[in-house]
Amino acid sequence: MRWRVLLVDDSTDDAELARIELHGAGIATDCRHVDSEASLIAALADFSPHLVLSDLNMPGFSGEHAFAIVRERAPAARFVFLTGALEDDTPLPPADAVLLKHELHALPGLVRELLGA
Repeated sequence: MRWRVLLVDDSTDDAELARIELHGAGIATDCRHVDSEASLIAALADFSPHLVLSDLNMPGFSGEHAFAIVRERAPAARFVFLTGALEDDTPLPPADAVLLKHELHALPGLVRELLGA
C-alpha cells in the first residue's frame, strides 16, 4: 500500500528531508507539501492523507490551527507534530505523536507504528 502523507511546513527543505527519510526506509508514500491554511484545506479535500506531519511554528499559520483543521476535515488521518523546538510550558493538542526535527531518524519507526506500514 502507498500511504498518503501530507507535510505541513513553511520550510520546503524540512518537508523534503522528512520525505527522503520515509523513502529511504522503504515506506511507500505519496507526499504532498503545503505551507498555508488555504493549501492545507485544499489538500485535505483532494489528497485525503493517511498521515499529517505538521510543524508547530510557521509564519502566519500555527501547527495547533493545522491540527484543528485536520481533525475537523479529515478526522481519520493520523497527526504528528514534527517541529524544531518545543516550549516547555506550552500544552499541545492531543496529536498522535510529537517528534523533534533533529530526531528525524525516528520518523520511519513512528510511521510504521501509527499506520501499520
